Amino acid sequence: QVQLVESGGGLVQAGASVRLSCAASGRSFSTVAMGWFRQAPGKEREFVATVRWSSDFIYYADSVKGRFTVSKDDAKNTVYLQMNSLKPEDTAVYSCAARSGPASTNPRLYNYWGQGTQVTVSS
Repeated sequence: QVQLVESGGGLVQAGASVRLSCAASGRSFSTVAMGWFRQAPGKEREFVATVRWSSDFIYYADSVKGRFTVSKDDAKNTVYLQMNSLKPEDTAVYSCAARSGPASTNPRLYNYWGQGTQVTVSS
């Protein structure tokens, strides 16, 4: 079992920055991939970024590439999503997820999910 707890969402103005955290616990993470997803009202869940815990492999959605950065702190078992130059269209509930296996953009392949955190970007 893996438990994921997110934090760091909030209401910000366009152009601002926010950092989300996803603290993981429950097992060894050497074979785990983490993903960040978001879901806006009335829309399907959308891939944001994914990282393989044991490597430097990180992949971003085109919509966030160059603005969002994923990093991880192995000592804290925590993955971060640094979001810069935020736009109103980034408004969504952001969730982190974990799976055993390769990094993936498909949310259906992730077994464990955090509770989600709201990010609202005003224009």
